[in-house]
Amino acid sequence: MEEIYGREFNQKPMKPLNFALLILTISVLACGQSIHTTPSQSTYSVHTLTFGGLQRGYILHIPVAFDNSHPLPLVFDFHGGEGNAQSQMSMSGFNTLADEKTFIVVYPNGSGLLGDKLLTWNGGSCCGYSVNHNIDDVGFIRALLADIESSYKVDPKRVYATGLSNGGIFAYRLACDASDLFAAIGPVSGTLNISKCEPKVPVSIIHFHGTADEHVPYDGGMGDKSLAGVPFTSVKDSIDFWVKYDQCTTTPQTEKFSDVQHDIYSNCANGTAVELYTIIGGKHAWPGSNGPAWPGGDQPTKSISATNLMWAFFTSHPKP
Repeated sequence: MEEIYGREFNQKPMKPLNFALLILTISVLACGQSIHTTPSQSTYSVHTLTFGGLQRGYILHIPVAFDNSHPLPLVFDFHGGEGNAQSQMSMSGFNTLADEKTFIVVYPNGSGLLGDKLLTWNGGSCCGYSVNHNIDDVGFIRALLADIESSYKVDPKRVYATGLSNGGIFAYRLACDASDLFAAIGPVSGTLNISKCEPKVPVSIIHFHGTADEHVPYDGGMGDKSLAGVPFTSVKDSIDFWVKYDQCTTTPQTEKFSDVQHDIYSNCANGTAVELYTIIGGKHAWPGSNGPAWPGGDQPTKSISATNLMWAFFTSHPKP
């Protein structure tokens, strides 16, 4: 198998694997299947939800200051292709920020052949098991939100989605198919790859992408290191769709610093906005993270923190 922890692939016949390596990989991915305590003493817990005949898992992080007396924002954070909830939680670093700013984070698991290992999301044309089996991931996320709301007070105007790679692609699909739920999304190294995007209301977009991404190419097409077997939509086409749909000013305000170009499309409908952070020479990674998204993966830029910038954008763009 290839594309661990966020690289894209379509399901293909399995090649023979080194058995010891497979067991080691599964053991690493299996970590975290109980309640844990972080250095800040906040906790996260592992849950399951049956939907569409499948038992799906998710990790839920509740901030230390939560007392369930006031509704809080909720961020869905989606892993990349062949990753899982644990790998995404470890990589994006949202838990620490959630404790500081007091919001809830949920890390759902996609679907696959090996339980909660090597999972994918149905983002439209990508990726893998979820697309090949036509998994209703949008329906699953609707059910998951309802499940969380049955136990915790969630502010319906401040529900957000982000994700890396296949997870970012799926976040775009949610903006198309569940715009009634999500106020804003923050894709990282993932583009809009659903053939017909028909949102009901405007959604704010903040997108992070490297110009040298070899998995989901910045300019679109087939990635040199991708096994998806499908061409990806370009970053420009993804952003242009939302600039038009959100009725934004078509010429962005642009600032450049270090290895980053930041484009801001303003005056959008319903108080929305569209922003793009282009990492010049950046590859397939989460900006500001501690390291690659998977062992041996691309190194992230340290010039910006996608997690911090994304939260600032989210909190500025609730539903009207």
